[in-house]
Amino acid sequence: MYIRPGYRRKNGKRHAYWYLVESYRTASGPRQRTVAYLGDLDEAGRLGIKALAEGTQEGETGLFPSPLPRYVEVDHGLVRVENIRDFGGYWLGLELMRRLGLDGFLRQVLPVGRETIGWDAMVKLLVLCRLIDPSSELYIAEHLYARSGLEYLLGVPASAVDDNRLYRALDHVLPYKEALETHLKTGLGTLFDLHYDLVLYDITSTYFEGQAEGNPQAQRGYSRDHRPDCKQVCIGLVVTREGLPLGYEIFAGNRGDVTTLQEIVTTMEDRYGRADRIWCLDRGMVSDENMDFLKQEGRRYIVGTPRSMLKAYQQHLPGQDWQTIHDGLEVKLCAGPEGTETFILCRSTARREKERAIHQRFEQRIEEGLKKIVAGTAKRAWPAGVIERRIGRLLGHNSRAAGLFDVTVKEQDGRASVTWTKNESWRQWADLSEGCYLLRSNVADWTAAELWQAYMHLTDAEAAFRIHKSDLRIRPVWHHKQDRVQAHILVCFLAFVLWKMLALTCKRAGLGDEPRRVLAELAQIKVMDVILPVKSGQEIRLRVVGEPTEHQKILLHKLDLVLPNRLDECKM
Repeated sequence: MYIRPGYRRKNGKRHAYWYLVESYRTASGPRQRTVAYLGDLDEAGRLGIKALAEGTQEGETGLFPSPLPRYVEVDHGLVRVENIRDFGGYWLGLELMRRLGLDGFLRQVLPVGRETIGWDAMVKLLVLCRLIDPSSELYIAEHLYARSGLEYLLGVPASAVDDNRLYRALDHVLPYKEALETHLKTGLGTLFDLHYDLVLYDITSTYFEGQAEGNPQAQRGYSRDHRPDCKQVCIGLVVTREGLPLGYEIFAGNRGDVTTLQEIVTTMEDRYGRADRIWCLDRGMVSDENMDFLKQEGRRYIVGTPRSMLKAYQQHLPGQDWQTIHDGLEVKLCAGPEGTETFILCRSTARREKERAIHQRFEQRIEEGLKKIVAGTAKRAWPAGVIERRIGRLLGHNSRAAGLFDVTVKEQDGRASVTWTKNESWRQWADLSEGCYLLRSNVADWTAAELWQAYMHLTDAEAAFRIHKSDLRIRPVWHHKQDRVQAHILVCFLAFVLWKMLALTCKRAGLGDEPRRVLAELAQIKVMDVILPVKSGQEIRLRVVGEPTEHQKILLHKLDLVLPNRLDECKM
């Protein structure tokens, strides 16, 4: 605390007026605020105020609290604890940000204006809340922030957190989406020695509550969330073989998966260069046009194929030259017709049992349905058109076994009759192909096992979507404006990066690769104010972090983290 002059001109003369000013720290650096207006002081007055502020006058304690003695007499009957807040999870998330350099990057790129609270602190607040306790901006402002320890970690007072400021933070961070993705890719690659030789692409959707009329991307389409009644957007995510995200793009809700591939490949190549990477894609991304696009300029790929292509390799299925990957899974390489591609036949015992059970269940349903239709035609004269429509609905609802049945409908004297037989050639093909699927690739120097294992990494992209939707609660989207929706998804993306970073850190530390339990365990650590009434009648207030349990101590040691004991100096 110090005194500072301010100058004004009055009656043609320059006058000095004095202020008592206090310096304090914020997330964006030191700031000053006026404590008191002192007016026009002479030299003696200025020296007296300065001495009082510094506590140097005899008999004065000063405007700062004097250091407390190490040992005091405490009335233990009046000791109490106040202001208990959640701490461990938010502290862990902030430590992950610092290791990744995300906090410094946000502080560097986000604009600095006249505001006392930097936008980087507000963005970190949003990301940490999304990671630990996903909530709306309104709930964060009105409830969550007050019971968390973020005020002490970020230096942002609760009075400065409101929904309007959080919405504006979304507006400020969105323009830096590409720069953030590039920074995270570099940071994660350095921390975990990643190689980006294999990238996986998949797409999902997330739906809106409300009409979202201000967002042209909000459209009705195929809903992975089983909410066809709601508008949605589609999210295309690119991840590494470890499941770490490289980037994402947002598409209109009615956009077909197959139409997004060329755009996402071009975007990633423009951002990270045209390295010799392999694209791993689900069969929903495959079309003749996309395959021609991938083959251009030597792009390499491993993709799934439509089930109809399996018929072309029927002669390879009965052979004995299968390579066992593990118990219950076999693969076989087959040359492509043009010699530039390799097709990988895969045969899974578990998948065979599942498909066989499905076929049997649907066969039984169709057979029972046809018997009811035949019984109905014997009791009542039905037109052939009505019966054909009923049979069509029955086969459509049980399409996996519809090819097994050859159904004939005849009409005589206004009465329809139904006869049906089973197609044994269909059954023979089903018995031969159950549990089999086909992959294709132009990677010539990998074995069948390596190609299959690379394709199986697509489950990492699917797991990423599950984490976004369950743990990070990306759905439903309550924002309606297009920019706010995109910023909401960006915050979820940043939280997911921290989630995967914790997963890899746990795996490296021998704790498995499931961060959910680690996060839940450390989130139980609290911060609180301990009030100690002393003999002099005053109270000592200590802001302390709760002592971790033995299990928590082991986790902190494994993760190479040091939990602070106290967050600030003691106060009288």
